[in-house]
Amino acid sequence: MVLFLLILVLAALAQLFLPWWIITPLCFVLAAWRGHTGGRAWLAGFGGIGLGWVLVAGWLHVRTEGILSHRVAQLLPLGGNGWLLVLVTAVLGGLVGGFAALAGAWVRQAVVSQRKESIEEQEPAARKLTL
Repeated sequence: MVLFLLILVLAALAQLFLPWWIITPLCFVLAAWRGHTGGRAWLAGFGGIGLGWVLVAGWLHVRTEGILSHRVAQLLPLGGNGWLLVLVTAVLGGLVGGFAALAGAWVRQAVVSQRKESIEEQEPAARKLTL
């Protein structure tokens, strides 16, 4: 839950000033820092970015009375449905955030497992010194 909220808030703030793809390194770093399992990290990334994007896209759709989203939806095979475009936008953003968070969690797991292995290798030598 903490990772989800961190991704949601920090991604929303970062995207005010930086390009859209800032969500990728942000989700990666946050999941490498706080993500314990790959599945939970993926859900946090997907949910945080997806919810943030659906809120912004939905707000823009309502605010402009759907004029732009209707025209863009006509260019895509969405039948001119602006709300479907909002949903597709959220799913695509969520997938990017989810897979970036998954990669970050996997890096964390790889680093933590290497640390445990190196500590286990050093333990017998440390025991000999203390005896």
